[in-house]
Amino acid sequence: MAGRGRGRGRGGGGGGGGGGGARGRGGVSLVGRGGSPAISATSSTGTAVTPAGHIQTVGVRRKAPGTAGVAVKVYTNHFPVDIPSEIIYHYDAVLTPSEQTLPISRNMEIIRRLQEDTAPEIFTPRCAYDGRKNLFSVRELPFTEGSAQFDVQMGAPPSPGTPARREQRPFKVKLTKVAQINPEVLRRFLQGQQSHDNEVLTAITALNVVIRMEPTSKYPFNVRSFFTDREKKDIGGGIVLWRGYFQSVRPAPGRMLINIDISTGMMYKPGSLIELCLEIIGRVGGNPNSLAPSKGLHERTHHQLNRQASGVKVITTTGSGRAGTTPRTVKRLTRHGARGEEFDLRLENGGTRRITVADYFQQTCNRPLQYPDILCAEVGNGAKIPLELCMVPPGQIMRKQVPPEKTKDVLNFATKKPQERLASIRNGLGVLAYGQSEYVRQFGLHVHETQGALSVDARILRPPTLQYGTGSRQKNVIPRDGKWNMVDKKFFKPGSIERWVIVVYERIQRFGENHARDMVNGLLQACNAVGITVAERDPIIRWENAQGNVNTQLLDVGKACISKNGKPPTIIVVILPEGATDLYTAVKHFGDVARGVATQCMKSGKCWNAKQQYFANVCLKINVKLGGINTIPEPSSVSILTDPHNPTIVMGADVIHPAAHSEGRPSFTALVANVDSDTAKYVADCRVQASRQEMIEDLEEMTKKMLEKYRGYRKQVEKKANADPKRMIFFRDGVSEGQFKQVLEIGKLTEFVRTL
Repeated sequence: MAGRGRGRGRGGGGGGGGGGGARGRGGVSLVGRGGSPAISATSSTGTAVTPAGHIQTVGVRRKAPGTAGVAVKVYTNHFPVDIPSEIIYHYDAVLTPSEQTLPISRNMEIIRRLQEDTAPEIFTPRCAYDGRKNLFSVRELPFTEGSAQFDVQMGAPPSPGTPARREQRPFKVKLTKVAQINPEVLRRFLQGQQSHDNEVLTAITALNVVIRMEPTSKYPFNVRSFFTDREKKDIGGGIVLWRGYFQSVRPAPGRMLINIDISTGMMYKPGSLIELCLEIIGRVGGNPNSLAPSKGLHERTHHQLNRQASGVKVITTTGSGRAGTTPRTVKRLTRHGARGEEFDLRLENGGTRRITVADYFQQTCNRPLQYPDILCAEVGNGAKIPLELCMVPPGQIMRKQVPPEKTKDVLNFATKKPQERLASIRNGLGVLAYGQSEYVRQFGLHVHETQGALSVDARILRPPTLQYGTGSRQKNVIPRDGKWNMVDKKFFKPGSIERWVIVVYERIQRFGENHARDMVNGLLQACNAVGITVAERDPIIRWENAQGNVNTQLLDVGKACISKNGKPPTIIVVILPEGATDLYTAVKHFGDVARGVATQCMKSGKCWNAKQQYFANVCLKINVKLGGINTIPEPSSVSILTDPHNPTIVMGADVIHPAAHSEGRPSFTALVANVDSDTAKYVADCRVQASRQEMIEDLEEMTKKMLEKYRGYRKQVEKKANADPKRMIFFRDGVSEGQFKQVLEIGKLTEFVRTL
């Protein structure tokens, strides 16, 4: 995982370090990505830039700068950059085995060997490579008919006095010239004289590849960020956070800018694989036999461990005790310990015999294992290596989702106040060292970092007024700095709890009956304060084994509720111990997928002796799960949304793709939309589609479903005579500039909506 320290919380990587335009001292704001103002439409010489009439813009052509709100000056994390003046030559790179199946870091290493060892006379000066298909050169390479193929040997020669290694089959690299990039096209685009087409997009891509080439050859990297250990933090669970830097060349009116931001990399903790595994299961410095299935390692713990440890690269120690040099990737952890894990050993006569991993190292390698009962790591070629013979090298990005129990630690590390964030970005310029990069110099780029962060005009908009329900002491509230007080506020439309049950998965010694009663009383008081009615004042409370079958346990407590009240529970409240990610997932699967009942999880450490503010925050979640509405925008403050003559439906769509290196897993699409006239009550639709496809296949069908829900609610609940919307506002998340035209579904969608 590698996250950006920015206002958007995608993938768990970034907090809002100034992303919302927080005011600084002296009336100057600091704004970062996720909340950046649009760069003003003036060139570097101060002349206004207006696209020519024949130019096709991406999206809606801007008529003029905005006038609403309060005008301010802000600093942005952008720095001016001079673009090249010479032609850039673009080559298509094809690697065999396929560059699409190899890791990007491996592809980069192959091209480095090609340029430095295989054919340095051809690749001087060095070319820039994106790790997949694109290679860029400042001169035309001397290829016959624009194409050439090379054999690149990756195996290092044997050291003196050591036996020769088996010769590795070389990688084949075929380079084919596909285009010449004239920077004049980019200049015309920046001046509003050229449409945003493939030529412009390729030119911008080339500049981005050039600026990233140097740092990605020195540091661990992930797409557009690279990471250094100059600033790091051990957050436990086998995870060490590294500070990283994101960089991207971006067009602006009349000039090119480079956007620099801080990011966060989640790294595996280096050292013994045994110690890493112990940390993952929360037993730091514990007995290694805790990793032995025969000595109490539970199946759920094994599943958690296997999920987190798979994918880590290790250096293994041979039977002779000598450490290897080539990292090997852990595919999975074995089901049994080395003493119980068997495999077929090939014999010299061509036969095989069954042997355990422990016996193999004892008999064949003369190396008895210190911990023969603990798990083994199965590496890429199927070999099973005892954990005690595996070491984790430093600087490995953990390409997995942030464990929920570590999200807060990651956010604390990633989030910085605006001034601190800008200072980190300035420090990052020293790490980036554009002036010292041979690639930046050779391609004729020049970054003006000495001029400091770019200052631009921006406007702070007035926030909408929030309206609460009947019985509130102050019905209308205007947020200040994104915050407001909920004291003496009733929900706009509070829900009701007729029947409920409580299931406690924490040990009764840590969360006993007194704790449970205090929690119930605190939640009842909070519900009463915000207007949620609770009919049942003495809910069933059960303590359950966290290692048991969650589905069966929740089903049984639901049946107990039916026996007591005649009907199933309205909501199930579940108390979880710390770090119970799998339990949480199982509870949500039961409620959201299997049974269709609302569930509310709370951590035992949070709800024990909690203040009313905590329970008030829990009520915010409970109310919407019960079909209620917490607050609505006051109609006059957002007339564009609440105009009764122009009913408006707001939709938001996104696609989430499987983690890197995941095979056979689909992508998931989601569409949300309001169904009410106040744009406050939303419904969602989720679908599965082909892996890593950004276009939403079922968008029309999903949109039709949302429109039917909108019509139904306005007609049946709000009793509107005309239930159809007249306006649609459509938000689309997670799309880069290069995907704009690909995912502009809204044009096609508009035609579809008109047919309904």
